[in-house]
Parts: sequence; structure tokens; C-alpha cells
Amino acid sequence: MVSSPTSKHIIINMDKHDIPILGNFYTKDEVDQMIADALAEARAIDEASMAKHNREATIISMILGFTCLALFVDGLLRILGIIPPFAGLDVNILDDIAEKTKIIVENDLSQSVLNKINKQW
Repeated sequence: MVSSPTSKHIIINMDKHDIPILGNFYTKDEVDQMIADALAEARAIDEASMAKHNREATIISMILGFTCLALFVDGLLRILGIIPPFAGLDVNILDDIAEKTKIIVENDLSQSVLNKINKQW
């Protein structure tokens, strides 16, 4: 309690660190407590930032995965000829496969027919 020349009494809560010469030092227990508080705060900040990072990384991964899957399906359907060509790029391979298969079958049939004819004569 501090007295003043007037009749009012003012109560000031003083800490031992407020004393000019003696209050300049912290005890080992005080330092340990400050370090423990700082570590707890750092852990809380780290956990919050990691949770935010994981959430954002998951969203980005889902977007990239969906985009890659959509592009793959689009390309597959264009190759199979289900979706028409885009920008003049015709990647439909079914017509080419059908034409080559037809040529191979015709050649095999003509060879087997010729062999049968040759055997008969």
C-alpha cells in the first residue's frame, strides 16, 4: 500500500521483478516455466498449421486426381470413337484396327483358298 499526501489510499500490486536492482533476474523455476509455456504455444501453433496444410493438400490432391481421371476418360472415349474428334485431331483407332484386321483376314482366306485350289489340281 502506498500513502499519498491526500487522504486516498492507492493499492498497487507489485511483482518482485518490478524492483529496480533485485528484480532483474529470473529464477530457474521461472525460466523453466517460461520455456514450457513457449513450447506448449509452439506445439499448438504447429498442430494448427499442420492441420491446415493437410486439409489444403487434400483438397488440391482431390482436384488434381479428378482432373486427371476426367482427362483419361475423355481420351479413352475419343480413342474408342464414342466422343467425336476435338479441334480436328482424330485419334479414333477402331477404324484403323478394323481395316487392318479385314486386310489380314482377307489375305489369310485368299491364301487358304489358293492352297486348296492348288491341292485339287
